[in-house]
Amino acid sequence: MCRALLYLGQPVLLDHLLFQPDSALVRQSFMPKMLHMLNLAGFGLRAWDPASPSPDQPFSYGSPSLPIFDRNLKSLAEKVRATCVLGHVRGVAYSPSVDISLQNVHPFQFPGVPLSLAHNGDLARMADMKPHLAPLVKPACLANIRGTTDSEWIYALILSALPDATRRPTRDELLAAIDTTLANIRKVRAALGIATSSSVNLFISDGTQLAAVRYCFDFGCYDTTDPARVHEANLNFLSLWYTLGSQYGLHLSAGGEAEWRMTGGAENADSIIVASEPLTRDTSTWVEVPEYSVLHATLTAGRPQVTVRYLD
Repeated sequence: MCRALLYLGQPVLLDHLLFQPDSALVRQSFMPKMLHMLNLAGFGLRAWDPASPSPDQPFSYGSPSLPIFDRNLKSLAEKVRATCVLGHVRGVAYSPSVDISLQNVHPFQFPGVPLSLAHNGDLARMADMKPHLAPLVKPACLANIRGTTDSEWIYALILSALPDATRRPTRDELLAAIDTTLANIRKVRAALGIATSSSVNLFISDGTQLAAVRYCFDFGCYDTTDPARVHEANLNFLSLWYTLGSQYGLHLSAGGEAEWRMTGGAENADSIIVASEPLTRDTSTWVEVPEYSVLHATLTAGRPQVTVRYLD
């Protein structure tokens, strides 16, 4: 399983999301607090800066190596500020059959498409599902699938469900595409008799909006003939949290101790962070995203407009 985050709001130094906080995303690759697995299969990033040349095009970075040892990433993180960020550390099953490659590093973003996606989860029997899902993917999207992950297929299915993948979708178009994609996967699983717990936590952004999905197909259905084969990540819903506020950074507490946190509260918020697990030691301002729901956020007059809707 993986760890990921989304940020939307006032410009933030990437270092303040990736490296510096108590449970920064890069720290979660080797020391996650809400998942007893290491995430050692790569790191990927999209970061949007309206002040940069071609602002609709995000900064893009990806590597199949461990981010904690990535000096290039650290150097960039200390210099780049962004108003929207999608970051992901990849975790995979400990198996020689798994492909560790740049093509499989999240987030995924096809050429000419503003929407980018990262995934935390694992669809059971994906190899069996691909021939049944392929007719549901538009040819232009199918031709752009380069890797071997289920995640890239989920991304292609969402793009195929949009009216026009080459423009930024409206909120309703994006949520409808997510609904359609989950329904199509559910139908294929039923047709193939797949009833194995399969998590689909999604992190989606186009630089102006974000969507985060917390979902699991057939939760609680495990092959227990051999308890050693039960994937521990499927024994609980994969975690997903968000926080609203302003001036995210290092602040002095009442006791004079410096700590990472949002300030101002939701009523004065100008930024939102969504993450697999809270980035800060103080979790009192973080709210858990409900299971089987999608969170959507955009900025209106500099304020995050957040909705949470349950999914079928």
